[in-house]
Amino acid sequence: MAQTILVVDDEEDILDLLEYTLSKDGYEVIACLDTKNVRSILDEEDVDLIIMDRNLPGVEGSEFIAQIKQEGYDHPVIFLSAKDKSEDVLEGFDRGGDDYITKPFDLSIFKARVKALLKRVSGEVEQKKVGEFFYDGAKKQFFIDKNLLPLTKLEHDLLLTFFENQDRLLSREFLLEAVWEDYENRQAKTVNVAIKRLKEKIEPFSTKEYIKSVRGEGYIFSIPKE
Repeated sequence: MAQTILVVDDEEDILDLLEYTLSKDGYEVIACLDTKNVRSILDEEDVDLIIMDRNLPGVEGSEFIAQIKQEGYDHPVIFLSAKDKSEDVLEGFDRGGDDYITKPFDLSIFKARVKALLKRVSGEVEQKKVGEFFYDGAKKQFFIDKNLLPLTKLEHDLLLTFFENQDRLLSREFLLEAVWEDYENRQAKTVNVAIKRLKEKIEPFSTKEYIKSVRGEGYIFSIPKE
């Protein structure tokens, strides 16, 4: 059964884009230009996620979320907003946001964070095998040829991002936003250092090069052919 996402944004172009993008990824999407009918939608529909703009007519989006949270609505929320200062982001989390994406945004990063939040709140347990790798989502552990990889949380999140984007070229900027919570205060070389350490932990268990650097572009995770 498809998960349902409620999107509230007063910019019709963005609303149409998000509705199309999320529907194409298999989600049921309810689109609203304002918050007038949000309560009734939440009462009548099985909504899995709210994506909420902040600059809305009539009521500020994060204030509205704070209100309905006090009323007992406990749906996960992603704020999607042009308010991009540190204090704005912190205010969004304080008012009930589970994630915060600033405008303008990269659609691929947006989709990855929607998927990650829905997976997290659903308590989904995932087991996945890719080549010699095995991932136990319940324990958040990676194995290679049945050997446990001793990863830090950051390295785990980085490798999981590669797993979910196998054979795709990922820029350093994409990886920063997808993996580092404080990505705005980080530089691209942060990714280089983290990947170097991750590769050092993988190499003792395999002679294959799984993570390749593409000069000036980023990194790609792939399973080498035998």
